[in-house]
Amino acid sequence: MERVDPSALRWLIGVELTNYRKQAGASQAEVGKALKISGGMVAHFEVGRHLPSPQQIDVMLSHYGAPRYDIDRLSYLAGRADKSSWLARWNDVIPDWLRTYIGLEGLASHVVTYAPLVLNALTQTRDYSAGVTAPSSRVRPDQEERLVSLRMERQLRALADENPLHLTMLLEESVLDRPIGGTPEVMRGQLEHLLALAERDNIEVLVLPTAIGRHDGLEGQFSLLHFRDAEDNLQAQSVVYVEIPDDAIYIQEQRQVAQYTRNADQLREVALSPAESATAIRTRLAAFE
Repeated sequence: MERVDPSALRWLIGVELTNYRKQAGASQAEVGKALKISGGMVAHFEVGRHLPSPQQIDVMLSHYGAPRYDIDRLSYLAGRADKSSWLARWNDVIPDWLRTYIGLEGLASHVVTYAPLVLNALTQTRDYSAGVTAPSSRVRPDQEERLVSLRMERQLRALADENPLHLTMLLEESVLDRPIGGTPEVMRGQLEHLLALAERDNIEVLVLPTAIGRHDGLEGQFSLLHFRDAEDNLQAQSVVYVEIPDDAIYIQEQRQVAQYTRNADQLREVALSPAESATAIRTRLAAFE
């Protein structure tokens, strides 16, 4: 099952083109002259709004002095980015900033996410997801069920048995105690589902006990995405995603990404082990018996 969204490929291609141009010290106007297009169109290429042709990628990267391997690699990715998206049927209910993240999630080999308030969308049951969405002032009532169905489709594609995403979810202990969905049955089903996911080789569920006090995740939720896929010829620098009300921040500056990586490592050190985390979940489940 395909989990790659072409718009995210365009975004990643744009990031790489931007990095190469800056390393070469070239301006967008200068590159536009080499391509016989406007500097504005080069800017569109770099933010993923438009897709350069393989020939244009060849000209740009040759101008920047990039190695032949990278020229061929990005040209190959451009071919993949010119396909229709599985996300198309949700275009009217998801903003561009979220669509970009979902696409990057589909391209990623490993996502480390810190969940301080609710469970990550990839681990939610349908009922829990509906409980998270239904009372939200940010979601129109007529779009609630479609957003839930989108999360379920993301799970099918990202966690499918073939080429699954490796997911590390660091969650606050309080998330296990926050009643979502209106009935005890919803939380019981969610906790059972979380235990089942934690048994999979590609999923880590690590609980951060409240008793540890201060830690490096207290500044807020984040997701750290790593990309490594030899089959798809994809290599890209890691990206940090930080969601804010009605928008998101994508951190690409590698010094900042490295800081988030250190934060994630520190959270792993103070979190309960996978076995201890499973015990914490089972303890909550026992309360429903």
